[in-house]
Amino acid sequence: MSKLRRWGPGLVLAAVGLVLLLGGLGAGGASVVYTKAINLCLECVGIG
Repeated sequence: MSKLRRWGPGLVLAAVGLVLLLGGLGAGGASVVYTKAINLCLECVGIG
């Protein structure tokens, strides 16, 4: 079995994941997730 045939699907999925991750970061997704995480933590503690 050739290496390309063995590693190809994994590399393609990793590349697609990286593109989607960068697209989300470019759209401002990190700040939205960070804000939601802060609000969730504050609600669990009982402050928010």
